[in-house]
Amino acid sequence: MDKTILIIAGIAIGAIIGFIVAKILERNNASKLIKGAKKSASAILKEAKVEGDGIKKDKILQAKEKFLELKAEHEKVILSRDKKMADTEKRVRDKESQVSSELSKNKKLNTDIESKVKDYNHRLDVLDKKQEELDRLHKSQVEQLEVISSLSADEAKSQLVESLKGEAKSDAMAYIQDKMEEAKLTAQQDAKKIIINTIQRIGTEEAVDNCVSVFNIESDDVKGRIIGREGRNIRAIEAATGVEIIVDDTPEAIILSCFDSVRREVARLSLHKLVTDGRIHPARIEEVVKKTQKQIEQEIIEVGKRTVIDLGIHGLHPELIKMVGRMKYRSSYGQNLLQHSREVAKLCGVMAAELGLNPKLAKRAGLLHDIGKVPDAEADMETPHAILGMQWAEKYGEKEEVCNAIGAHHDEIEMKSLLSPIIQVCDAISGARPGARRQVLDSYIQRLKDLEEIAFGFNGVKKAYAIQAGRELRVIVESEKVSDQIAADLSFSISQKIQTDMTYPGQVKVTVIRETRAVNIAK
Repeated sequence: MDKTILIIAGIAIGAIIGFIVAKILERNNASKLIKGAKKSASAILKEAKVEGDGIKKDKILQAKEKFLELKAEHEKVILSRDKKMADTEKRVRDKESQVSSELSKNKKLNTDIESKVKDYNHRLDVLDKKQEELDRLHKSQVEQLEVISSLSADEAKSQLVESLKGEAKSDAMAYIQDKMEEAKLTAQQDAKKIIINTIQRIGTEEAVDNCVSVFNIESDDVKGRIIGREGRNIRAIEAATGVEIIVDDTPEAIILSCFDSVRREVARLSLHKLVTDGRIHPARIEEVVKKTQKQIEQEIIEVGKRTVIDLGIHGLHPELIKMVGRMKYRSSYGQNLLQHSREVAKLCGVMAAELGLNPKLAKRAGLLHDIGKVPDAEADMETPHAILGMQWAEKYGEKEEVCNAIGAHHDEIEMKSLLSPIIQVCDAISGARPGARRQVLDSYIQRLKDLEEIAFGFNGVKKAYAIQAGRELRVIVESEKVSDQIAADLSFSISQKIQTDMTYPGQVKVTVIRETRAVNIAK
């Protein structure tokens, strides 16, 4: 027990001694650390003080440099302002000196003008006095002459005038006789000179119409869509437009054949719309063709307006403007009728100006001379185109000279004005130029028109189209008036009529088409 106590007491004493020794060692280390920290702090403070002094010196130097720089800039601004002020003062002094010199000049000029005005007034007074003296002397001389000749001044004047009239009349008659003889000798030469000068001044391109148009397509796949199932689309297009559509091996092209330019244009524009839209079927074809026909009618009016504006013709009746526009789609012996009429109008204007006539009136008559070639109705085709054009011109208020020129340009009525022979000559000039017309083409077109007219001579015929270059006549009849039996009889009668009345090579196939439709609308 005692040993245990001693051991515990020894351990406790040892622990206390160890604790004391540790505390002493820790205190010594702490004092060393404190001394080192103090040394480091003092060194840092010294370094900070040195660095702060350097920064302070740098900032003071920068501030001095900035001050010097601002001072230099301020001095420059002051110097520039002083210079500007000096320049301004110099300019003001120059202006003042200039104004003073101008004032002195003006003062001198005013003095000179006043002296000249006084001189002119004096001269006017002198002239007035001299004029009064002259009038008095003239009057006294006239009185003396009247006393000597025993005639008054008026009687002397009348006798002098009568004697001068007689002399002038005899001189004028002699002059007229000489000019008449000279005109007889030079009339033919002068006429040729005027015509040649007129032709040289009017240069136009040839415009020969053909009977076919080419419709270009992007690919040959479109041809199948245009033909349609079992050819129903192409038959619908031909029936609606009256144009023969030729689809052959020609790559990316379809041929439109018809002697009527309006039909060909309607067919071409309709095909373009159908191909662009993509919907090609009989109902859509009829709708597009109707819209295109209305568009062509509007275009005809626009063409007529542009033509009269280009030629400087004013006050033309709207119906005559429409007829002028329709000439674009008509031809005369292959020559485009509108181009021909424009050319005749220009030739007439130049020739009328050369002869001292009214060129505007001549242009008007030249443009309208062939309007009878674009009749509205089949009945009008029996009247000669010159007479028909004259009747229309009279109907729409044209002047008598213009009407006579239109009616007489083919010698069907008597010429009553100088415009009439001018129109006739210019028409011949335009049509007689080499390459302007093709006689064979016109006879071919006339044969196609005769074929269609024969069909229109029968009752119940709604439309008639000559296709296949005149080898086929396609007739569309009204289903209400023509039955199936009558349609067969009508086909035979038309073929017999063609065989009897016309001369043609080969055969002509007559096809009569009768169609019945039932249409209802679901709402």
